Amino acid sequence: MDLMVSPEELRKRWEKTVERLFMEGIIKSEAVRRAFLRYPRYLFVEERYREYAHIDEPLPIPHGQTVSALHMVAIMLELAELREGLNVLEIGTGSGWNAALISELVRTDVYTVERIPELVEFARRNLEEAGVENVHVIPGDGTKGFPPKAPYDRIIVTAGAPKVPEPLVEQLKPGGKLLIPVGGYHLWQDLYVIEKTPEGKLRKKRWGGVAFVPLIGEHGWRG
Repeated sequence: MDLMVSPEELRKRWEKTVERLFMEGIIKSEAVRRAFLRYPRYLFVEERYREYAHIDEPLPIPHGQTVSALHMVAIMLELAELREGLNVLEIGTGSGWNAALISELVRTDVYTVERIPELVEFARRNLEEAGVENVHVIPGDGTKGFPPKAPYDRIIVTAGAPKVPEPLVEQLKPGGKLLIPVGGYHLWQDLYVIEKTPEGKLRKKRWGGVAFVPLIGEHGWRG
């Protein structure tokens, strides 16, 4: 990090960026805007990358992974239509930033699964330092979901899968929504919003093309 960039300057840059995303209609709701302002991305990256946290691009995090671009995080949160009290499962904790934003929107416990031990500790440290108390980082294979707290109102997957993992469908509550990128390995995927009807049927809506790191696991890509 450039030592000339003070905490005040980081905050100023971040606030300006959030307002721009809001004015451009990428951040659509006041709730998502407030969540972005409460938990800036610079709290969830390594110190050397903090001065770039306001730039709308993915940033590196440990173990060769990335934290998503600002617009992509905002779009997925808006598509998820999160509100207070929803039971949410995130697959792919990464830096912990997205889970922190989710926690601000639902104001209850959030469960997030991460397969890479280094990132489990990285996310936990970031969440603690940011003052987030209602996010539970679970080490494990995210393609299996997290049955102990199922069923979920929302499941948000932040990695690209070859197909929709069946355990995630099973753990989705009727009336719930699953957001997941589906497609190639380290290639473009399609982001799907999948709703489970009260009868248990699935309604799939394709949002558009995205690019995420691969979802590794028993029901995803094999590592």
